[in-house]
Amino acid sequence: MTARFKSNSFNFEAMDTSKYILVTGGAGFIGSHTVVELIENGYIPVIVDDFRNSEESSVKGIEKITGTSISVRNTDVCDFSKLEKVFREFNFTGIIHFAAYKAVGESVQKPLNYYQNNLVGLLNVLQLATKYKVKNLVFSSSCTVYGEPKNTKVVTEESAIQPANSPYGNTKQIGEEIINDLVASGADIKILNLRYFNPVGAHSSALIGELPIGKPNNLIPAVTQTAIGKLEKITIFGNDYDTIDGTCVRDYIHVVDVANAHVSGIKWLEQQENSLVENINIGTGKGTSVLEIIHTFEEVSGEKLNWEFGPRREGDVVEIFADVSKSKRILNWEAKKTVKESVKDAWNWEKKELKH
Repeated sequence: MTARFKSNSFNFEAMDTSKYILVTGGAGFIGSHTVVELIENGYIPVIVDDFRNSEESSVKGIEKITGTSISVRNTDVCDFSKLEKVFREFNFTGIIHFAAYKAVGESVQKPLNYYQNNLVGLLNVLQLATKYKVKNLVFSSSCTVYGEPKNTKVVTEESAIQPANSPYGNTKQIGEEIINDLVASGADIKILNLRYFNPVGAHSSALIGELPIGKPNNLIPAVTQTAIGKLEKITIFGNDYDTIDGTCVRDYIHVVDVANAHVSGIKWLEQQENSLVENINIGTGKGTSVLEIIHTFEEVSGEKLNWEFGPRREGDVVEIFADVSKSKRILNWEAKKTVKESVKDAWNWEKKELKH
């Protein structure tokens, strides 16, 4: 198969077709940044996305950043027959599976939607990966698999898997169980579950970033949209938790760092000879409270935020951050960007979006 790419400076007529990587949900927040990093590391990403939770403009942003024409298939991963057409079209060396609903609060309100979309999509990807002998797969998992940590704030990959605090978190737990069962069955596949914490920020070019559909469920987009005037005010859910300042604490990690972790994951899987499943935390190893994020944003942007305290939100974990020693040891990867850089890049992205 010949891949034709347009570049600002080159015309790539023929590429190494052993480097095709399927990226489901590749037009989304983390997916789009990962596509950029894949290209910069010599891979040929193919995006599968039905744009229900993303915008086609993100693909244009990727193309501007990389100077490369991207292969995109407008396909729902829950549609087995249409997804199979993509597997027939390309000879994939690996898969990065992002496509899923991801809002904790919404999952509490619409649990069946989350189980249907997140689990059927994963099952289809796994069935097709085994059928078409794609041996390397990175699964977009989550720190939500740890639930509410017992007697600790920092979690390792060996930390007990507690009951999930939300249907979203449960879909990630069940997804990992499905993967474990598949590998235990003797399937010839190598799978890496990346349990990442709270991706934030945007590409430094401000050409791609987080684009929530409707009212944002995540903190940073809510902060930037309030500052820019899209939202009237931001509500902090709970101020009476047993934390540094009464607000929830998370491990906020720059989305470009997360993207690079996926590339490191694919490279590591390619080097392994036998079928396996491995779990790795992707975070900074540091916790930051909601109030600290707000104060950091005000410092970085020079803008005063209109915010208020509200009641606790069902499904929220109080405090959690990653032990990241395993990612350093196995993937030779660690986060490089700071919370300040994350907030700055997210704000620059928001300001650029307003101009559009």
